[in-house]
Parts: sequence; structure tokens; C-alpha cells
Amino acid sequence: MINLLRRSRPLFLLIAALTYGLGASVANYLGEPLRVDAFWLGFIGVSMAQLSMNLLTDVFRPPNEPIIPGETFVERRSLRNNALYVSIAALAAVALAAFVLFQNGRLSSLSMLLFGLSIFVVLVHAIPPLRLLDRGFGEFLQAAHLAYVVPAIAFLLQVQQYHRLLALVTIPLTAIAFAYFIVLDFPAFAADQKYERRTLLTLLGWQKAIPFHHALLITAYFLFAAAPFLGFSLQILWPVFITLPFAIFQILTLNNIASGGPANWTLLTVNALAVFGLTAYLLAMIFWLR
Repeated sequence: MINLLRRSRPLFLLIAALTYGLGASVANYLGEPLRVDAFWLGFIGVSMAQLSMNLLTDVFRPPNEPIIPGETFVERRSLRNNALYVSIAALAAVALAAFVLFQNGRLSSLSMLLFGLSIFVVLVHAIPPLRLLDRGFGEFLQAAHLAYVVPAIAFLLQVQQYHRLLALVTIPLTAIAFAYFIVLDFPAFAADQKYERRTLLTLLGWQKAIPFHHALLITAYFLFAAAPFLGFSLQILWPVFITLPFAIFQILTLNNIASGGPANWTLLTVNALAVFGLTAYLLAMIFWLR
């Protein structure tokens, strides 16, 4: 049970809760009253979708890759089967939440499409024959699901129509999330090569992945800075630039490692998480409090 809990990746579930709150906060900023029933049903739906996404990664892991260090065959089979059962139950919960929302008239055609997109991303991310996780697309799918799909569902369950402010918030946040998942590849690079995992890092190589990571972060902050050109005052979004020094540190640290400097992976991954998580938190607080 402890192993199953760990493999459910509670951190990603917490991030999903944070970005879901962000989507609802954008609706609040636009003057929409909170629909409590839609909010909590949607929260259950996206949480279960993210849980299934996390667990299915291990259910269909190739036999040559251990799920937990030093596992026996019996332990692996038990963990895989339990993860599969929980994943199926979680997807059923997503469908049930969507059905109740539909019955209550809270599910617009666009929000229904987003729920469908969420399930689609979960399935193609981990399930063969596509299993895009093993084709170098896992980082992008995780980032897109957490930073774009989840907040979009929260927003559309409240507003029921798209708004350009949502795009202004979620697109740069997705770029920051993508950079975070690329950073997570670096500490596991040797193991990924050993087991021939096709992560984005092993696919591109250090020489290309690092400039790509930098470009994602730089693009994200340029998009935030471009808010006035999209009809929004920079006074709304200025707090996100509090995380800019952390992003610069992240870029400089990776450059130092690429140049042969010492690698403090714990510091790097915690910093990358701070850039992503703190940006999402600041955005949510901005829109809830204004």
C-alpha cells in the first residue's frame, strides 16, 4: 500500500489541485460567482484523471524496468495489478463526475471537450501501442495536462465559454511546467540510458535539451510581459516576475552543469518546482484577491 501511494505521485496531485484553483480564480476575477457543485465535481474529475495518469505510467512499464528498487516478481505483479485497479476506478470516477455535471446542466460542450481531452491525454501518455511517454512526449503531456487542461476545465465549469485571459495565463505556465519536467529528466539520465527509456532528454541529448529548456522559460516570461499588447494591464500579472530570479538561477545552474560543474540535482529540481508551483500560486492569489 505504501508503494502504491508513492507511485501515485502525491506531488503531481497537489500541483493539479493548485492549477485547478488557478482556473477557478480566473473565473472569479472575471466576476463569475463560484458554482460550488461544479467546482467540487470538476475537482474530483481532474484529480482522478491525474491519479490515473500517474499510476498507468507504472502499469505498462516495460518488464526490464523495475517499478521499485529491488522488487521481486510477486511485488511487481501485485503493485502493477493494484495500480491498474485504482486507475480504472479513477477513470470511472472521472466519467461519473462528468455525467453528474451534465445532468445538472453544468457541462457545456467546450468543458465536455476538455474532459474528453483530459482522458485522451491520460490514455495516450501511458497505454500501448501509442504510450507517448516512451516516445519522448511524456514531459509535454504532463505539462499540458497540469498547466493547461486542468485549469481550463476549472474555468469552463464556471464561465462555460473561453476567454483570452485564460490563454494568457495557461500558455506561459505550460511552458514553465514543460521546463520543470525536463529538469526532472536530468537526475535520471543515466538510468534512462541504461533501460533505453526515450525521454525528451535522451531523445534530444544534453546539447539540444538545455537550450530548449532555456527557451521555454524565456518565452514564458516574455508572454507574461506581453499582457498589455493583449489588452490586460501588467499591474495584474506583475507578481509572477517574483519567480524570475529563480528561473534565471535555474538557467545558470544547468549551464554550469553542462560546462562540467558540480551537479546538485536536489537543489535544481526543488528550484524548478518552485518556479512552476510559485508562479501558479501567485497567479491564483492575484485573481482570487482582485
